[in-house]
Formats: sequence, structure tokens, C-alpha cells
Amino acid sequence: MVQKIPATVVTGFLGAGKTTLIRHILQNAQGKRIALIINEFGDLGVDGDILKGCGDDTCTPDDIMELSNGCICCTVADDFIPTIKSLLEREYKPDHIVIETSGLALPQPLIRAFNWPEISTKVTVDGVITVIDGKAVKEGRFAHDIGAVDNQRKLDDNLDHETPLSELYEDQIACADMIIVNKADLLSNNETAELTQKLRENSREGVQVIKSTKGALPIDVLLGQNIAAESDMKSRHELHHHHEHNENGDHIHHEHDHDDFESFVLNLGDIVHEKIFIDKISSIIKEHDILRLKGFIAVKGKPMRMTIQAVGPRIDTYYDQPFGSEIRATKLVVIGQSDLDQNAIKSALREYH
Repeated sequence: MVQKIPATVVTGFLGAGKTTLIRHILQNAQGKRIALIINEFGDLGVDGDILKGCGDDTCTPDDIMELSNGCICCTVADDFIPTIKSLLEREYKPDHIVIETSGLALPQPLIRAFNWPEISTKVTVDGVITVIDGKAVKEGRFAHDIGAVDNQRKLDDNLDHETPLSELYEDQIACADMIIVNKADLLSNNETAELTQKLRENSREGVQVIKSTKGALPIDVLLGQNIAAESDMKSRHELHHHHEHNENGDHIHHEHDHDDFESFVLNLGDIVHEKIFIDKISSIIKEHDILRLKGFIAVKGKPMRMTIQAVGPRIDTYYDQPFGSEIRATKLVVIGQSDLDQNAIKSALREYH
């Protein structure tokens, strides 16, 4: 009997740290050949660019496949199944597949797809990892208790958009085999313990809840769970019925609304004053309530590109690789809830490049 190739599904909201976790997996793969399937939010390509090259021989650029036609839970038949089939048909098959979903993706339809006849005998879901931003969840941004969210954000004009986000969060927790409380360094020990206990109470029995800083966890903990999640859909059902299925389990209708979000890309040249530019980004994020900003910055006089990852007002930057033959450019992806003032954001950023 041919052994099935294990696949790990990494889910979680924008900025929770999924890409950082996957970088860690690639850099500590212990010789495993890993293929990545990345579900971008829109046709943006930034996460793929961040990951390309960081795994060297364990994950070549040809092993990274991006699905940019929409949320993976909406495009299973058109995008995901053909992509998996193409990986399985390769002469040199991967030892492990890692799937990074969009922050808007429901994991249940994706896990269910592993039961499709075309792939069910060849690949299995090793485990579902849900990554959460520990500080954001502790503050109630995507809390299980909607009443607490209402109390904490009653003065927020965007409060009406938090309810669907909370439901998505609950469904991601309901499907998880492992929950990673990321950015634990931003929480006190007591806050981490309280959040961990709450997550254990709100998840299925046996689900592991682990704290992390920048996704730095042992590879043997993250991979090799051997859950076969696709054979246990009943216990990880969707709590809010975003999808309907016929008697065969096929997807009939999708009510998962992505119109609450929008994104755009801003391309600039070299940035002369690095610190001033980062400070300006911080103020723009606060002024326009931007959920996520990510991308690359070309700093004048620096041969390496700077990667920027911003979640709300928190900004992380680091130099990841030389530009080499790549065209020097600053590329920023801005993601927010609907009605972003794109023109104002673009104008403000262009003043400081």
C-alpha cells in the first residue's frame, strides 16, 4: 500500500504569523523536501516572495505554488484540487506539503476536499494548525465572546465588521488540531496562561495549545501529527454554517462574505529616510484603521531589501535578501476593511519616499 503524503494546513487571521511560522519550518526542515501552497489575499504575491529562497534545497522556487484567484475555501475545485494533483504527478514528489490559507479562509471546506477521489488515496491531512495573534485575541479583537468585543469597541465605527471576523475565528479554532498562541512575548505570563486555558476550553478535546514567539517551535512538534483530519469532519464542523452541502458532501452554496475587506498595492522607488518612512506608515495605519500592511522596501544605499510586516500599529522590519538581479522597488500591500481611503493613503506614503 502506497504511503500517503502528509499535508499540514496552516490557518489564522491576517498578521497572526503564518508566514513567519512557515519560514521557520523551511529553515529547519531536517532534509525534508517540502512543497508550499500559498493562498494569497488577492493577486499580490508578497508572501510567496518572502518565502522563496528561505528553504534552499528543501523548498525550491518550483516547490512554491500560489493560489491567487480568491479564498481557498471558495476555489477548492478550480484551484486547489488541480494544484495538489500536479504535485502528486511529479517525478520527485514532496515529503510533506504545507498549505498557508488566506486569513479569510475557512479550513473545513479545504479539509473536506482531501476526501475527493482524485487525491484521497495519495495525500492526507497531517494536522491543522491555527495560528493566533495572542495579544490581539487577548485584547478582544477576535474574541469568542461577542459581548466582550461590543464592550471593548463600542466607540469603534467599524464594530459592525467584527462579528463576521469573530465567527471565522471560532471556525478556525473549531477545526484546529494545534493552536499556536503566537507573539507570546507581547503578553505577561499570567495573560498567556489565561488565554491558553480559555482556548483549551473552547476547542475540541485533545487539541494542543502552544505558545510561541515568531513561530520558533520544534519541527517535530509542528509536522508529523498523523491526524488524518479529513476522516474526522464531524467533530470539526463549521459552527456558523457558512457553507451548505448536498447528501454527498459536495459544496452547494457559499455565504462567506469577503466584501468586508479590500486591498491594494502601492509601488514606489527607493526610500531615502528609512525611519521617517516607517514612522509615517505607523501613523497612517492608526489614522485609517489598516488591518495589515506588508511588503518590501528599497532603502537608498542598501543592497538588501527590507521586509515589512505590520499588524495594526505593530510593525516589524528586517533585511531578508539582496536585490541581486531583481528590480529595486518598494512594494507595499495594504489590507483593510471596506471603504479604505486608498487615495489618501497612497498620497500620504508617496510624500515620504
